[in-house]
Amino acid sequence: MGAAIDTVAVAMARSLRALGVTAPPDTTLAYAAALAEVGIAHRSGAYWAGRATLVHRPEDVPTYDRVFAAIFDRVEAGEPVADEAAVEHVTLLVDDGDGDGAGTDAGAPVEGPVLTLRWSDREVLRHKDFAACTVAELDEAHRLMADLRVAGATRRSRRLRASRRTRGAIDLRATARRSLRTGGEPLRTMHRQPGERFRRIVLLCDVSGSMEAYARALVRFAHTAVAGRTQVEVFTLGTRCTRITRELRSRDPDAALHAAAQAVDDWSGGTRLGEGLRTFNDRWGTRGMARGATVVILSDGWDRGDPDVLGEQVRRLHRVAHKVVWVNPLKATPGFAPVARGMAAALPHVDELVEGHSLHSLEVLAEVIGR
Repeated sequence: MGAAIDTVAVAMARSLRALGVTAPPDTTLAYAAALAEVGIAHRSGAYWAGRATLVHRPEDVPTYDRVFAAIFDRVEAGEPVADEAAVEHVTLLVDDGDGDGAGTDAGAPVEGPVLTLRWSDREVLRHKDFAACTVAELDEAHRLMADLRVAGATRRSRRLRASRRTRGAIDLRATARRSLRTGGEPLRTMHRQPGERFRRIVLLCDVSGSMEAYARALVRFAHTAVAGRTQVEVFTLGTRCTRITRELRSRDPDAALHAAAQAVDDWSGGTRLGEGLRTFNDRWGTRGMARGATVVILSDGWDRGDPDVLGEQVRRLHRVAHKVVWVNPLKATPGFAPVARGMAAALPHVDELVEGHSLHSLEVLAEVIGR
């Protein structure tokens, strides 16, 4: 009986491994020990012993059920169990997530165990460069952006809120109200402490000709940020600075992008980043919008203007902002170096330089903004 138990345990583990289920040697030993306790003749006990020791993922349960049935039907019939994979012929069905398997005829009968593999092109799309995407892939990437959650870092607020701690400013009203429970005697004082609020996010998106392959995707990212929060401001930079926050407040992403494109006269035009940042600083930034905010500049750094002007305006932003993040889609290029004059002039005043060429890089950007 001991040899039979070992044979069954090894056959089960090898069969599962043949079908893609992870079954390390220690789990095989654990299953053999469990079978020695419950016995092979007790099918239910043998089944749950294998479920507890050999299966670690819910999606592997159907495969385990097929292997168990194939092996224990032989055991109950008195047939020898081979010391090798009990499932020799496996029909492979590939499911692309649409519900119908690919690679087999829908009406053809399937004999023997069936292993269904699920795949999705979303993981590939997450890392694909926007410039290399087809129109259909860009549309899918834009739809996936709706799942992003963009929120600024938190900061202490001047507004006080109730505190469970016994320190901080005493809340006289709450203390008096609580004292009513004890006959008017304030046996316990209630306190207040500063609350927290999210920092404002300011997105400055370069829509010049050199950024044409990425501008629409980055503006769609900006729409996701605006739709999810109220403390987000969005501007475009080209030959001028244009505020498009109001246009992006539409819940319909396509309508918002269309309205933004209509409002921006210099889309896919020239690049004067320094002059655009100067306009932003003079009209909005240093007057309050950028103070304590997370400022994100989305640009490849190619500038036809004076690089000294760009460097000076980024320095002005850095003085008043909580953090300045530069998003350069070209950073993902092998051998990238910030040799563009505008990028080189601004880099000393930038807190973080990140990529912005793919959906995955925008997910990373959302995390950087929230730090």
